[in-house]
Amino acid sequence: MIFVLEYIKTIPNKLDGDFMRKFNVNGTCIPKMHYMVDTTNKLEQIKKMVDDREYFTINRGRQYGKTTTLILLRHFLADEYTVISTSFEGFDAEEFANAKKFCQKFLGRIYDALQFTSMPAVEIEQWKNPDVADFDDLGRHITKMCRNKKIVLLVDEVDKSSNNRVFLGFLSKLREKYLARAAEMDFTFHSVILAGVYDIKNIKLRLVQEGLHNPSVTETTINNSPWNIAADFDVDMSFLAIEIETMLTEYENDHQTGMDVTAIAKEIYDYTDGYPVLVSNICKKIDEKLDKDWTTKTVRRAVKMILTEESPLFDSLIKNLESNEGLRNLIYDVLLVGNRWSYTFSNPTVGLGVRYGYFKNDNSRLLISNKIFELRITDYFVNREQMLRLKSPVPSQLQTSIIKDDKFDMQICLERFAKYYHEHYSDKKVKFVEKECRYFFLFFLNSILNGRGFAHIESAFTDDRRMDVVINFLDEQYVIELKIWKGDAYIDKGHTQLLGYMDKKSLDTGYMLIFDFNVNKKPRQEWITLNDGRKIFEVQI
Repeated sequence: MIFVLEYIKTIPNKLDGDFMRKFNVNGTCIPKMHYMVDTTNKLEQIKKMVDDREYFTINRGRQYGKTTTLILLRHFLADEYTVISTSFEGFDAEEFANAKKFCQKFLGRIYDALQFTSMPAVEIEQWKNPDVADFDDLGRHITKMCRNKKIVLLVDEVDKSSNNRVFLGFLSKLREKYLARAAEMDFTFHSVILAGVYDIKNIKLRLVQEGLHNPSVTETTINNSPWNIAADFDVDMSFLAIEIETMLTEYENDHQTGMDVTAIAKEIYDYTDGYPVLVSNICKKIDEKLDKDWTTKTVRRAVKMILTEESPLFDSLIKNLESNEGLRNLIYDVLLVGNRWSYTFSNPTVGLGVRYGYFKNDNSRLLISNKIFELRITDYFVNREQMLRLKSPVPSQLQTSIIKDDKFDMQICLERFAKYYHEHYSDKKVKFVEKECRYFFLFFLNSILNGRGFAHIESAFTDDRRMDVVINFLDEQYVIELKIWKGDAYIDKGHTQLLGYMDKKSLDTGYMLIFDFNVNKKPRQEWITLNDGRKIFEVQI
């Protein structure tokens, strides 16, 4: 099968003409105008669900490519189905005020969408029906219009529903007709696909949250489940490294930069875990702000730029952390304390974080979904006002002793931190410090780097006893393993773990920071040289 992006580019439309394609991070991506990852494999998986007459929801976090996927899917299905692609965007409170207003608005949207299909004009006109006054009328009208036809309904922005009673009534009617069709007692849409952040199949969680301030939400609406017919949507919407390569290859064909496409795609994936808007944003920064210098080091520079910007994605992230204490505490516990196995994915707060795109399931471990989120969330906690009240300010002169002539001295950084820690935190209660010790180090690093570099946590290796931190300063990287003292054997194991990570980063020097909470502890600082010539600078405090 021809790749879907190549296919869509052959479709005549108003965009025909010569375009200098760009990377897009704002709004819908259009193949004729933007460099895009080829998602043919994902669309084939979704089409299989449509072929099986499934009803389902594409629920992913903000800016995860849901709208773009629906647009591509509309073209992908057009040869076999009549596709009605519409949205709840623009539905205001008036349209959700009662069933009649909603139904008329909905039929109007269907009429508009069908103008861009091959359906005959006379049939399109029949979708208009001013006599539809409630959901029963709507159901009868859908029966009439879908008789012996293969019509697929795509509805984007279902989160825009402002009155859950009306919205649930709409879902209930779709469910009723779906079940009646299975009993060969009705005609209805061949398949229905809804797109939004929330999984409507589990709409109960959203209603519970909104019920605190939305008078339309009652116990009855919360306990009803009008979308339990929906199939699970298990298609991975993130971009694999090999899929990112398809976009970079198109770019390289146009610009001939000489980039190592595979290496760049892998580095982008390493920071984004394939989160679509983050992938495109890194590429956009390199293309437009970093002189088209496509190297792995420039990928890190692009990440640094993204972290210093305001964006709708980060605005939404911070808003959700500020407004939901349970989610905020959970993310803190997972990211900075290392409690990966303490939570189940059936936990409602975990589920919320997954829906927002903040968590991923890594072999039953709960991890932050990508490094860029880890960096932004860590920065949020480090700078959060109420947390800063617990910390003594880091003297500004420390920065000049650690960074000289644009060189970051990791050995001096650890030595200065050991002194700073001893002066300000050695008299704190042990249980408090043991929980917060690694956070103190990140707070210290943030103050030293001060926007000139960044430090990220390797969450895949973090647990309640160890944490890997990578510092990126200009083009250099430094790997530090943070450990809580549990005996000599545990430190030996830590050396092996650190060396493995150094191998991954192609580094021959590593660093280890050990927090010792024993009464008779013996602080020390020393270089360890291994048989193969690699070195570890070890600080125990």
